[in-house]
Amino acid sequence: EAGLYGVPAIAASFTSFDPVGMERAVEATLDIVAAAAAVLPVKAGNLARPKGALETTYFTTWPKPSADEPWRAHPERALLNAFCNGDLMLNINAPASWNGSWATTRLGVRWYRNAVRFGDHGDDATATFTIGAASVDHSMVQAGDCDAVEDNKASLSCLAVWPQSHPFAMDETLLAHALHDTVDGLPRWLIKS
Repeated sequence: EAGLYGVPAIAASFTSFDPVGMERAVEATLDIVAAAAAVLPVKAGNLARPKGALETTYFTTWPKPSADEPWRAHPERALLNAFCNGDLMLNINAPASWNGSWATTRLGVRWYRNAVRFGDHGDDATATFTIGAASVDHSMVQAGDCDAVEDNKASLSCLAVWPQSHPFAMDETLLAHALHDTVDGLPRWLIKS
């Protein structure tokens, strides 16, 4: 929600239901917070979106087709600006078995099987239900976060804050560029040069 108010946002998830190993996810999160702090300004320049929509080079032109994508000359700068303005957020997924390496990813696909169980306590009782998957399966996705976690890597996905078809939605081709990573597995735009 911070992104909606023009604040750079980072979300972190621990990929286990068991708290054992959670300290590895905390370490991964602190690594990304440090990387973000190195490239962010001291003060959020778009805090509370004082000007509403900013004139940027990274918003989609949809529904109008555009052959001119002004961000193409400096895609890393456009991605960093989007993060600084709260239009792009970082999403960390770290497993308990994190091996210390990173993968720049996009969202993957997980299937939560039998995630809702209903309790039956007779006619006079209050209906109850429990949410918690009996099993979790995933489908392989190119550069997917679930696949990185399966390989004991922490994943870092760059996600648009605004949904597709929103006037502030990011250009999808630019979002694909966010998958370009360094030898360390982090997005190129996040590494201070």
